[in-house]
Amino acid sequence: MNQRTIVQRRTEHHLDDGDHERFAHYVDKADMTRSAVTGDPVRALCGKKWTPNRNPDRFPVCPECKKIYEMLKEAGR
Repeated sequence: MNQRTIVQRRTEHHLDDGDHERFAHYVDKADMTRSAVTGDPVRALCGKKWTPNRNPDRFPVCPECKKIYEMLKEAGR
């Protein structure tokens, strides 16, 4: 009798509620530092206002922030 064992591997990524809707946003460096110290919210280039509390490396870059950043960079700002 020929017996086989089938092994299925599944990788689970544990994300917090709403993480699938999040982006990493571009924020002024001084504002980000102030927020880290005071806990005050920051405003991203795209206009989103929030209090950062997650690792931005886990998320894709906000397309609107990236577009604005590239325009500012081209303008020499």
